[in-house]
Amino acid sequence: MTATPHQPTVTEREARQVAEAAREQDWRRPSFAKELFLGRFRLDLIHPHPLPADEDARRGEEFLARLRVFCETKIDSALIEREARIPDEVINGLKELGALGMKIDTKYGGLGLTQVYYNKALALVGSASPAIGALLSAHQSIGVPQPLKQFGTQEQKDTFLPRCARTDISAFLLTEPDVGSDPARLATSAVRDGDDYVLDGVKLWTTNGVVADLLVVMARVPKSEGHKGGITAFVVEAGSEGITVEHRNAFMGLRGLENGVTRFHQVRVPAANRIGPEGSGLKIALTTLNTGRLSLPAMCVGAGKWCLKIAREWSSAREQWGKPVAFHEAVGAKISFIAATTFALEAVLDLSSQMADEDRNDIRIEAALAKLYGSEMACLMADELVQIRGGRGFETAESLAARGERAVPAEQILRDLRINRIFEGSTEIMHLLIAREAVDAHLSVAGDLIDPDKSLSDKAKAGANAGVFYAKWLPKLVAGQGQLPRAYAEFNQEIDLSPHLRFVERSARKLARSTFYAMSRWQGRMETKQGFLGRIVDIGAELFAMSAACVRAELLRTTEDHGREAYQLADAFCRQSRIRVDELFGRLWTNTDDLDRKVVKGVLTGTYEWLEQGVIDPSGEGPWIADATPGASTKENVHRPIR
Repeated sequence: MTATPHQPTVTEREARQVAEAAREQDWRRPSFAKELFLGRFRLDLIHPHPLPADEDARRGEEFLARLRVFCETKIDSALIEREARIPDEVINGLKELGALGMKIDTKYGGLGLTQVYYNKALALVGSASPAIGALLSAHQSIGVPQPLKQFGTQEQKDTFLPRCARTDISAFLLTEPDVGSDPARLATSAVRDGDDYVLDGVKLWTTNGVVADLLVVMARVPKSEGHKGGITAFVVEAGSEGITVEHRNAFMGLRGLENGVTRFHQVRVPAANRIGPEGSGLKIALTTLNTGRLSLPAMCVGAGKWCLKIAREWSSAREQWGKPVAFHEAVGAKISFIAATTFALEAVLDLSSQMADEDRNDIRIEAALAKLYGSEMACLMADELVQIRGGRGFETAESLAARGERAVPAEQILRDLRINRIFEGSTEIMHLLIAREAVDAHLSVAGDLIDPDKSLSDKAKAGANAGVFYAKWLPKLVAGQGQLPRAYAEFNQEIDLSPHLRFVERSARKLARSTFYAMSRWQGRMETKQGFLGRIVDIGAELFAMSAACVRAELLRTTEDHGREAYQLADAFCRQSRIRVDELFGRLWTNTDDLDRKVVKGVLTGTYEWLEQGVIDPSGEGPWIADATPGASTKENVHRPIR
């Protein structure tokens, strides 16, 4: 693609270097999931299952009770779907309830909820209206509150957090028309001018941007004398002169989403509104997303619970051939999948969230796995629900009601959930992000061996270090607890989960051996083997989910009345998951990756263009990517702050 004058031309290597420079390098607490990828099953890091403090739980439960009443009495999901807009009075009601400040500290006027209860609240409100869940999540998980909490000055916190807690909606602006998961090509600029920065550029898919009062904007500061430059984060008043919301986007799902295109033309932003130093914007963005990603699986858990409820009620009422359809094996298998997977997703979410609250573990991989696994599995559950409902699953809730049946929005949840596989890092990008973290230990000791820019002496030193590391590490992958028949005996209750944990331990070592073999085989080309890396990550996700499910089942056995049922669900999930893991291991080495690359080359060079004949393309005219040349807006400003 030819770069426009304002579009930086960036090589793949340069893009990776930008992302690498933004990675957190100083993690002191171990990650359970990262240890899994290294072949070490550290059950002690997650078992016994951590629990919230009593006071945190009390405050969280009290808010959930108030939020439930509001959702049941004030939110009309069908109206939001029909009019593609959340009524202003609903948003104002959420403000009064304190829902804008769920994650903001009480000293700034927020509710100060833990990550665990914030996620429970998102699951609840997201089940009432996914569009409202997205609004609250974008405002708090990635909008102004989160980056200021982690990187803001005290003055910035005092100025902006009270507004975000009660009155002001915020948005996070990173993506551009021709810049998605490759921030090295970011084109929006911020040029220092006295006590201000002057912003120019266009941002795309600005969730909450249409109604926002405050924005977190990522822009590139040019390097100059006295200025480090680089991608930098700013808090920007959405009503500033020169900001135009040019378009409110419409989507296949989340029809109440206030998502738009925002243009900046000579927008003056006080230097005091810069978050962190120049050049730290990408690190701020990536760090913000670490825990921010947990909001998406929260709403996926809520969706799973709803799918289970509808599947149960419908499948017991609908009869076929003399008995409820639930008792026909073809339908029953789908119901079992939904129930078991919902249990596992909630286990993954609660475990990751509690670890985030305690700040005792590096949870980057856990949060990323929760987002990846939750978004993929929730879509599968919704699709299975539509199948269980048959023609009624494909029919809209409005149409069902019009002809006298219960208005079940099964097709809507399928549409609403689909974006989660793209939001905040697509599945493909999450695979690469997690894979990079999973092989970090290898790159730390052997990376210089495959770096073309390193000298022979550097490579020799790296070779020596790698030899020492692998001499200690590889022998530990040969045998472990997973081969001992009585290992993890505390999970052997009326239903025995210990075989599943032994399977996880054995599979973790097998996964590490597979990764090492692949690095030995492909070396510097490893990063191009995205199919292989994706399967490695998917195996890790399944192992993490199995571990979380077993630990949660044991927690519920010792603290709740339905411990046996929890064990049963964990057992069902682990048995289903083990089948997927075995298949993924087989596909590591038996796949069509090489052939697929040849076919792709043929498609792009027109070799198979004859296959496209015989159809009509109903697409409209226009460029594939809209022009984003900086300059004054020529369009009406559709910014609509809610008061």
